[in-house]
Amino acid sequence: MGLLWKANLVVIGIIAALCHRFYINYFSSVDLPNFNYNEYWGKGDENFYKEDTSIKQFKIVFEDKVINDLKQQLNRDIEFLPSYEDHPSFQYGFNAAKLKDIIKYWRDDYIPRYKERQDFFNQFQHFTTQIQGLKIHFFHEKVPEIYKKSKKVYPILILHGWPGSVREFYELVLIFKKFNRENKDYAFEVVVPSLPGFGWSEAASKSGMGPAHIAIVLRNLMLRLGYEKFYVQGGDWGSVIGSALATIFKENIYGYHSNLCTFGTTKANLKLTIAKLFPKYFFEEDFYDFYPSILENLPTLIEETGYFHLQATKPDTIGIALSHNPFGLAAYILEKFSTGTNMLFKNLPDGGLTKHFTMDALIDNLMVYYLTNSIQSSVRIYAEAMTDKYRALDLDRVISDAPYGCASFQHDIGHSFDWQIKDKYPNLKHHTYYRNIGHFAALQAPEVLFKDIIEFAQKTLEIS
Repeated sequence: MGLLWKANLVVIGIIAALCHRFYINYFSSVDLPNFNYNEYWGKGDENFYKEDTSIKQFKIVFEDKVINDLKQQLNRDIEFLPSYEDHPSFQYGFNAAKLKDIIKYWRDDYIPRYKERQDFFNQFQHFTTQIQGLKIHFFHEKVPEIYKKSKKVYPILILHGWPGSVREFYELVLIFKKFNRENKDYAFEVVVPSLPGFGWSEAASKSGMGPAHIAIVLRNLMLRLGYEKFYVQGGDWGSVIGSALATIFKENIYGYHSNLCTFGTTKANLKLTIAKLFPKYFFEEDFYDFYPSILENLPTLIEETGYFHLQATKPDTIGIALSHNPFGLAAYILEKFSTGTNMLFKNLPDGGLTKHFTMDALIDNLMVYYLTNSIQSSVRIYAEAMTDKYRALDLDRVISDAPYGCASFQHDIGHSFDWQIKDKYPNLKHHTYYRNIGHFAALQAPEVLFKDIIEFAQKTLEIS
């Protein structure tokens, strides 16, 4: 064998080894990492902690002190710099004239009715319990005992994200309650928690609490409620946490339904590139536009993800700036409800905010953050999910055989197609597409989301 031939074999061997290494590092599935299912996140020394496992009834209270402070803040005579004359829209961010209208409504209409809004929040049964050092808040709509005699009952855990809250799901839960009364065969017991650091759930006092660690807390919550097996539904961070639940605890999951089905692995991005070259083989023809290429989507990503970069790197800076600041809180959060519902709404002087949402619903959501002063702790989830240690978990590459369902809403921030999804969830049972609905689907179109959840349940449990 000649020297040149031997050299070629060495080069081929090196290339093969590099390709194999590249495949292992970026394309192959990985094993589930180890987690501490009782990791302590509370204040002080864990050695002095004894968990109170009782479940306590809880009432949401708009405390007079906080309301009076809010009134004083909203009564401040602040002059905002007007929007450009040639751009009286949301293209530069929140429109100052619209913010004045919102502040006026909040001060003159909403606040005088705050007892009514407090009653609205308390229409469901709220509870708190202590898990892994944190007080966790949730509301829980059980099926009346009289129905349990004739119906199969399934628990479902419904998860919000940022800048949402449990308020997103009130209309959806009312639809569940109506369904439970009318359906003859089965019903759902609904559990809606405030994520740790959001609303009335206590924030972690130790760093490192990423979405998977929140999933562990919520699985422990469901076990405490007596649910060994349950459905999960989530959008936004709720979809990331829901996916972690379906990955780490697939034995506890009847099925996982998401309305934000995105997978950003190297393999998923390569598949998108291939699929864009031969779209008819991978996408339903009516929904080609749901899947822009990476290059097509790049300008939007650059323009619309500035908040993500800030919250993923300096969450406490923006959190402190917005704390006890209703003007900043309204502008910062409601701008996301505008573009998150439809990117084109940024071209409107009112941001299209009340095209799909009532002003009361939008301010209810603001009140969750203001009453609990949780904006700073809520945005920390971005930083915790972006650490090197958390990203090294690589949960999107851990295969889960939990039944999976996806509802893709046109104006959401991203979508994955079946060829991508099946790398993570080979037991894909359900994938539907809906136009003219955006990121906050539970609040914008609760009937549509509910119908999709039920269709998924019927496919996973073979019930009718």
